[in-house]
Formats: sequence, C-alpha cells, structure tokens
Amino acid sequence: MACSVQFFLFFSPIFLFSFSLSQEPVLPKAAIIPVKKDPSTLQYVTQVFLGENFSSFKLVVDVNGPFLWVDCASNPLSRSQNPIESCSLECSMAKSSGCTMSFGTKSCTLQSENPISRMVTSGNLAEDRIFMELGFMAYIDNFLFSCAPKLLLKGLANGAKGILGLGNTRISLPSQISSTFGFFKRKFSLCLSPTDGVISLAESSDVSLLGAEITRSMVYTPLISKPDGAGEEYKINVKAIKISGKKLSVNQENIGEAKISTIVPYTTIGSKIYGTFVEGYIKAATSLNMTRVAPVAPFGVCFDSKGVENSRFGPNVPIIDLVLQSEMVKWRIYGRKFNGAS
Repeated sequence: MACSVQFFLFFSPIFLFSFSLSQEPVLPKAAIIPVKKDPSTLQYVTQVFLGENFSSFKLVVDVNGPFLWVDCASNPLSRSQNPIESCSLECSMAKSSGCTMSFGTKSCTLQSENPISRMVTSGNLAEDRIFMELGFMAYIDNFLFSCAPKLLLKGLANGAKGILGLGNTRISLPSQISSTFGFFKRKFSLCLSPTDGVISLAESSDVSLLGAEITRSMVYTPLISKPDGAGEEYKINVKAIKISGKKLSVNQENIGEAKISTIVPYTTIGSKIYGTFVEGYIKAATSLNMTRVAPVAPFGVCFDSKGVENSRFGPNVPIIDLVLQSEMVKWRIYGRKFNGAS
C-alpha cells in the first residue's frame, strides 16, 4: 500500500470521558482501521458493525465529522440499542441543541449533516455496542451515535449508510476509543492512498506502524485551536504559497487558514487568490513546456499529460509549497498530487 500520497498525524485536544462497560474489552496498544477509496465518488469508506445483530454499516470517513451517524432503519432494529434522554450527561457531551423536558422524557436530538450534499437533518442520539476491525475484531459498549433518516444518504458512496466522524468533539470515534481504552493518548493518523488506506490510533507517537520511511519524512505543524476550545474541524495556518520555489505575491490575510478534508477530492483555493495562483502556475508550467488543453469541470485550467517527463515523484510538473509556521516547514505538493479548483 503506497501511503506516501497523503499522510496526516493529528494531536487533537480531545476531551476524555468514560462509560461503564458490561465487559472489559481487550485491545492492543495500537489499532489500525482499514479504509478504501470508492472509485466512483473518490470518497474514503470503512466498515463497522452495530448491535447484537452485528449489522454491517459501510461508512464514509469525514475527518471533520462531529460524530458517527447512520441510517438506523436500513438494518433490523437492535434490541441492545438504547435512546439517550435529553438533559442527560451523554446528551450534554454531544453538544445537543438544548435541554428541554416536556410531558416526560424527550430524546436527545442532534443535527446530522451530509458533508457531500450539505443537507442537515435532526437525528436522535443513541448508544449500542460497536464492533470494528482493528487488526482483529474489537468492540465498545455504550458507543454513542446518531440515527439519521435515509434521505441524508444522498451523494454518499454506493452502499454507504452513514458518516464516520473523526472531528474534535467528545463523541467522535477517536474520542470514544480513547475514553474506553486510553492507549493512544489523543492522537490518530490517516494514511490515504489512491486505493487502500488506514486510520491509525497508536501509543504515543508510534506511527512507525505505517513504516519507518514515513515517520522520518514527516513534518509537524500545530492545529488551530480556538480560545474557548470550540471547533470540531481540523485547520492549519498557511503563511505563504510557492510555485516552483517562487512565492506568490498575495496578501497573507487572504491565505490564512486551511482546512484538512477527507471529503473534497481536490485542493480548493479561495477566490481572492485563485487568479494569482493560476497565473503563477501557468507561467511555471510553460517553462516546463507543458501544453494547455480545454479545461474539464470543475477546473478552469488543464494541461496535456503527453510529453510531460516523469521523475521519482511522478510527472515533472510545477511543485507547490504551502509554507506553514516557517520557511523550514512546508507542505509540498508535487507530481500527481495536485488538482486545484476555485
């Protein structure tokens, strides 16, 4: 598996909490969750099993998703599934929209979002046993997730029944695994390749599970954190953009934050700097004798791959550097890695 394509290590400020377990689960000091890339939608998907029925759910991975949500009605009802009450501790942890009690107990309601269609609907918070392939089959009791309606599945990969959220919230998958097992100390990594990949939750900074070469080549940049601790999305600061070593002449304020996403299959650039970026890229590409061709949506500028020489990093095209906290720390995009749109 070629995991050098996209690799992210997250040191997220995950809040820890615990629930009582009916049995003490057994898990090693690391967990590897297999991920596959859907060829038609380019979405990354994985599989989990819920409830006493061991019902299979194919889920789209959303690194910024606040929690796991599924179309609960797509599989037989699990008798081990329990609804979460409004005003409960679990409901408060899920950052529900409010605590209201009327005519007895009310279910805890969450706003579930499809990150592809941007559709948002209400869903009820529930808990059940979740089984995951982590190198072997492991489970967590009382795992919190949301039941969403079938209409929210529009736009997801074929057969997908929900979203696996890895965001910076108290009920995302990394938070709940950390809370239950406590073996990876609020860190997880993603290895995303053109075909197969993994979500890795490992002890300390032991990302060597994915290869010593990757570990040695990694650079680190802090995630943006808000003073109040709010914000479920993972963002980093970008101070400058270079194309073939030349810095773009743009206002740094127009660059600012960059969001890491597993949903959008290509790099998107703000409209305020897109024109300058395209101009700089065309100039660099022309110097490499690249030939422009008719654009293919959603891209405004395209080049013919014929005649482009290959290097050990792929096609010899202009190298793009996202300069992070210093000139020494940059995110380099080269070869086949770059596709950009406004």
